[in-house]
Amino acid sequence: MSAYAWVILCSFIGPLLLSFDKKVAFFRSWKYLFPSILFVGIVFLIWDEFFTRIGVWGFTPKYLAGIYLGHLPLEEVLFFLVVPYNFIFIFLVLKAYFPVRKTKLIRNVFKWMIGLSALLMVVFYAGTQLFFSTLDHYHYYTISAAFFSFVLTLLAHKKAWYGDFVLSYLVCLIPFFIVNGILTGSITDDPIVWYSEQHIIGWRMGTIPFEDLFYNYDLLLPLAWLFNIFRGKAI
Repeated sequence: MSAYAWVILCSFIGPLLLSFDKKVAFFRSWKYLFPSILFVGIVFLIWDEFFTRIGVWGFTPKYLAGIYLGHLPLEEVLFFLVVPYNFIFIFLVLKAYFPVRKTKLIRNVFKWMIGLSALLMVVFYAGTQLFFSTLDHYHYYTISAAFFSFVLTLLAHKKAWYGDFVLSYLVCLIPFFIVNGILTGSITDDPIVWYSEQHIIGWRMGTIPFEDLFYNYDLLLPLAWLFNIFRGKAI
């Protein structure tokens, strides 16, 4: 089995086995979860395929099984099943085991932090590219990930579930740094997933591009929104 597949499997096995915990009973929410994953996954696979084609990022073959959907390895496709599954699992675990959650302050602080930082990224790097067209750094990843983070925050920050989403997102940063760190080369000779320096700002959290924080947010926020819509709680 490929190195990328091992990363996916190891990150998935725990939430899958615990999905039958009586208090959370996550398996009962699968009927809402999988349609949410499908809709969000299609959008992100298209984005992923396009950026792979133009060289914004790519994959090191020696860590892959060699099975592709378009230009995307099978492991990358499974990434968009496993990460959303794990996130909603954590989202429901926090609600089940911590019924009293004071999220108002953290929600308000976070929405300003993510919203303003995303907006500044878009304005600065899109503006730089617009006025200095001779530059060889295009920051496609930076601009797109930050732009969607700003728009999604603007649309979702007043939703009743947004505070729980923020709390879940922050908790998920722990496995995020482990998994994305491995994928970007923290324990391998070469990164499993590499990024073109032309399209990122160059800030790294260990081996992880800073833009991954926005990208992860862009993936998980629509997922949570759809999940709550399907279960009738998208107030």
